[in-house]
Amino acid sequence: MGLEKEKSDTSIIMDEDEYNRSIEPILSKKGKISAAPPDRDPNDINAHLKVGFDDVIAEPSSTHSFDKVWIGSHAVFELVKYVFYRLLTTLLAVPMAFILGLVFGVLSCIHIWLVMPVIQGFMMALPSVQLVWRSLTDTFVAPLFHSMGKSLSSVHVKTTHN
Repeated sequence: MGLEKEKSDTSIIMDEDEYNRSIEPILSKKGKISAAPPDRDPNDINAHLKVGFDDVIAEPSSTHSFDKVWIGSHAVFELVKYVFYRLLTTLLAVPMAFILGLVFGVLSCIHIWLVMPVIQGFMMALPSVQLVWRSLTDTFVAPLFHSMGKSLSSVHVKTTHN
């Protein structure tokens, strides 16, 4: 009885990748599978830099150049943009990464070991300073303004129109 129940609960689960329904051999698909390139800007920090040829050069419908000129200029634009970006990143990426790593490392160190301890020290000392400040203002400033208010409350201003 227990054996029959166990057999009825079992099933075979296969993914679509594991079970090939077509008649093509599985080995022929191995060459077609390619991993998607990693997203190097997952937070879309540089979304404004996704500039294409149509974003920079556009001809209105009333004026068009020759099709070959348009296609050639599009190809030259994309090629020059690609080559110069690769050339400049080859020359500047490693030194800039070094400099920016150094800058952000120094800023992190200063923030962690200098700024935050000073802020925490102020936050610990502020209740005492607040108590002293309140007693000083209650002792010296409040009576002064209270007496000034009483003496100036008897002053009446009249305006006359000529």
